[in-house]
Amino acid sequence: MSTVPLQVVTPDRVVLDMDIEMVSLRGGGGELGILPRHTPLATTVKPGVIKVKLAEGEDFLSVSDGFIQVMPDRITLLVESAEIGSFLDLDRVNLAKDRAEKRLVEHSDEIAVERAKAALERANHRLEAAEAALKHGEVIKHKFEGKSKDDDQ
Repeated sequence: MSTVPLQVVTPDRVVLDMDIEMVSLRGGGGELGILPRHTPLATTVKPGVIKVKLAEGEDFLSVSDGFIQVMPDRITLLVESAEIGSFLDLDRVNLAKDRAEKRLVEHSDEIAVERAKAALERANHRLEAAEAALKHGEVIKHKFEGKSKDDDQ
């Protein structure tokens, strides 16, 4: 199967830059499945979990809201935050989820409740991405194992 470069960028860094076979995500108009040579497209991205299909299998990323630009020869995802599921620590993700649930119950003012809801939603997306990546073999993590830090520069 052919591939297309996918670059996932946050304000802080490039989270992922690799050739993929397909990416699936929730866009502004609903679910999107993007393959190489896709028709040009620009749309919003909804917070959630995106699936990345590689020749070796699938992996998952937890992303915030943002934008995606699709060109026939490249895909660029610009989001506030993104984490590769296979690199997430399940224990830490579960602790963050527990903290968010606790804050949701303990707070009564509207702003604190909204922040707790947002934190819980992020934690749930991170947990979903980490569990799905583990289930599907943590493909991106294994692809980078053995790669020296000098290779990234």
